[in-house]
Amino acid sequence: MTYSAQGYFVRDQQPQLEAFELATPQLDEVVIEVTHTGINRADLMQIAGAYPPPAGASEVLGLEASGKVIAVGPAVSRLQIGDDVCALLAGGGYASHVLVSEQQVARLPLGLSLATGAAICEAYATAWFNLYQVAGIQAHERVLLHAGASSVGLAALQLLVQAGHEVFVTAGSDDKLALCRQLGATGTWNRHQGSFVDAVKAWGGADIIIDPVAGDYLAQDQQVLNLDGRIVVLGLMGGRGADIDVGRLLMKRQRIQGSTLRSQPLAVKGRIMRALEQDVWPLLKSGKCQALIEQIYPLAELNTALQQLQENRTQGKLVLEWPLAT
Repeated sequence: MTYSAQGYFVRDQQPQLEAFELATPQLDEVVIEVTHTGINRADLMQIAGAYPPPAGASEVLGLEASGKVIAVGPAVSRLQIGDDVCALLAGGGYASHVLVSEQQVARLPLGLSLATGAAICEAYATAWFNLYQVAGIQAHERVLLHAGASSVGLAALQLLVQAGHEVFVTAGSDDKLALCRQLGATGTWNRHQGSFVDAVKAWGGADIIIDPVAGDYLAQDQQVLNLDGRIVVLGLMGGRGADIDVGRLLMKRQRIQGSTLRSQPLAVKGRIMRALEQDVWPLLKSGKCQALIEQIYPLAELNTALQQLQENRTQGKLVLEWPLAT
């Protein structure tokens, strides 16, 4: 049996809706009827031709989706038909249906909407993975978050505050910084006011820096990083080139590491999703952490949503709603 679906493929650097077929789920695979799709900056990179899907992944855009399970493979053990779920994907989220291993799928906690499901998966998975697995954060360490009002930044901020860490945030507007302070940031800096170096040094420096900007931020990151500090680079918003002070790197025993979630092996993604279910879902269910949705767009307004993200006019997540969403 196959499943008829529609999804957005990249054609001539534009998203184009096309029909395609999904195969019957095998072994631990499930088919999800998608109701909502999370929109991510990686989608813009893929549309521009700079971030192709990993080998074997769907050519359809989209790194996360939420919806209802409508079919399961014979080895599926955790999920049932009818479950409300969210999925962490290497591709395929901008579609009416998606086929994925149940390892990459989490059942949504009672009380969380399907729209919320599409807003939490990629953001909280990225935040949790890079803070706890890549950076190996320890108790009482201080963290600098660049692009702090992005969906990943807001997820990381909330997780850190709940764990008792001090957090400094940079962002591009006073409104975004106000939101971050409301969520518990103890230091903030508007990037339009120039270098953040003096402000972060006065705050006490950082043990970990989560940096989706790179470019000329890296040299500044090094200046505010404490002894044995770690810089985790998540993106290239500031460009591919960077000047590194190797002397400072050696003397302060600094570590600079690039990190991408999309291409991680299935086993790694499975561990991340189980960690979210265990450690993060209770925080969301209790209201201690939130999925901050900027706007939910109907399918027909996808290009408007992508333009908003491209122009950095967001405080939180943009979500795409499919016609059959309930």
